[in-house]
Parts: sequence; C-alpha cells; structure tokens
Amino acid sequence: MQQHGKGEICLKSNSSNGFISSIKNAVASQRFIAILALVAIYIFFAVSSESFRSTDTLVSIFDASYYIGFLAIGVTFVIITGGIDLSIGTVMMCAAIIGGVLFQMGLPIWLVLIAIIAIGGLFGLFNGILIAKFKLPPFIATLGTMMIAQGLGSIISNVQSVTFPLRGSDAGYYVNLFRLPNNFPVGIFVLIGFALLAALVLNKTKIGRYIFAIGSNREATRLSGVNVNRWETVAYIISGLFAGIAGIAYAATYTTILPGEGAGFELDAIAGVVIGGTSLSGGIGSILGTVIGVFIMSVLKVGLPYIDLQPHYQLFITGIVLIIAVYFDVRRRNKL
Repeated sequence: MQQHGKGEICLKSNSSNGFISSIKNAVASQRFIAILALVAIYIFFAVSSESFRSTDTLVSIFDASYYIGFLAIGVTFVIITGGIDLSIGTVMMCAAIIGGVLFQMGLPIWLVLIAIIAIGGLFGLFNGILIAKFKLPPFIATLGTMMIAQGLGSIISNVQSVTFPLRGSDAGYYVNLFRLPNNFPVGIFVLIGFALLAALVLNKTKIGRYIFAIGSNREATRLSGVNVNRWETVAYIISGLFAGIAGIAYAATYTTILPGEGAGFELDAIAGVVIGGTSLSGGIGSILGTVIGVFIMSVLKVGLPYIDLQPHYQLFITGIVLIIAVYFDVRRRNKL
C-alpha cells in the first residue's frame, strides 16, 4: 500500500486553499461585479418591456457603444498612469469636423479617415507635452485642450454642420465598417478587435508595463531608469488616436457632425472605465473591464426610455453607479 507523507497532504491543502482564494478574489473583483451588473440591467429591461427584446434594440445598444467604447479604451491607458483626459469628447468631434471639411474640399474618403485619426493623435501629443514636459496638472491641461478643440472645430467649419457621405454613394463604403446594408451591426467586431489589440499592448508589451509602473509608483519607475515623460506622453497619444477612431465611428453612425458638440462624451467614457474596474489612482485597470463598463452605460441609455424614463435619468443613475464603483476602488486600495 502506497503511503503519503505529511508534506504531500500539506501541499494538497495549500493548493486547495490557493484555488479557493483565487475564486474568492475573482468574485470580489470589480470587473466580475460589473459583468453581473450588466447582465442584471439587461434582464431588468428585457423583463420590463417586450419591445426591448427586439433586434433593433440590440442594434441601438451597439450603435451607442461604438464611439464611447473607443474613447473609453483610449483613456484607459491615461487613467492607469494616474492621469485624466477631459478633452477626448471634443477632440473626437473636432477631428471628425475637420475630416468632413477636408472631404468637402475634395479629399478621398480613405485619406480623410486617416487624417481624422492623425488629428486625434496630434491632440494627444499636445496633451502629453503639456503634462509630461511642462508639468501642467492633467485636469487643467486637458480641460484647456477640450476648449481649444471645441473652438477649433467651430472655427474651421465656420460654425456649419458637416455631412459625411451616405451609404450607397461612391465614398460611403466606410459606413460598412460599422453597419452592413442588412442592418447587421458589424461595428461590434471592429470594437472588439481594437479592444483586443489594446489589451495586447497593455498586458504584453513594454508600453503597457511602463504605463502600469508609472501609475503604481511614478518616482520608483523614474529611479529605475524609465523615461517617465516619454511613456506618459505615449499614453496620451494613444488616447488621442482612439478619439480619432471614435470620430470615424460617430460619423459612420450619425453622418452629420455639428460644431461645438462633444463635451460630455468624455464623462460617459471615463464613467465606463471606472465602472469597469480601472482605478482613478492609477496602476490598476483592464480593457475588458472598460468594455463591460461601456456596455453598462449603453444599455442604460437605450433601455431607460422603454420603461418611460427620459434619457436624462441616465445621468442620475450613472452618477450613483459611478460613486459605488469609486467606493469599491477606495476599499480595494485600502486593503492593499
């Protein structure tokens, strides 16, 4: 008969305890709570309204997720560094407006789309220089950039709306990136694709490691030889590039861009990031959590009218959810 020593019994016990501990940590994580909240909110609206269960409603949820989703993915990088970017909403609209003006001037649509992303990246570079080089507080620097972008879009468009090509026109093929002629919301796959790419960069590359390190302990990261200013700037550039992509998504979904808009979109994006478990203190976050948080926002936005509540109730409910999310983050920080 084979005998087992005490060491093996102890090893099995430790392994079992470790497995149970990992499950408890997963269940207690804010990301897991966000998943449960998303499922619960969707079920609530589905039970409350038969109309909510239609395919058109699901398409509307996806449409509401695209541009906010791209904004949120980009600003996740910034928030993990311990910073903030309040300019992404107006940068998105400014880049789209400039792109619309360029299209009206005769540029091909493929070049216009590249220009929109590049303009977003330039705004991100501008933010990065202000914050990393000139040491402006991120809140103030990006607030100023938000105003600049909002004003610049109005100036360049002469306070006139710009219209992107419709589906069916020669240049309207880009709309198929987000919705096919049969109304299939293919844009969800574009959003997921970019989310996977961002997650890969954040978790598997030097960029992501340095961004997490800056958010965890900026001074220790600097003393270890990392060029903190450079990688912090990179985080803001990424945020700007995703704002440009969000501008394309917005133009493809809504076609007409109005000057002076965009303020407030950044709050939806940041709320989605925080609800998804990214810490405003920096050093903790995930793209998956961000995407979940964005869909919570979208389901609330689309679902509230189905229970006879106006969209402005979303602000009230989102504020409560955001406070709860920050409370969980503070508790998590205090336990570390």
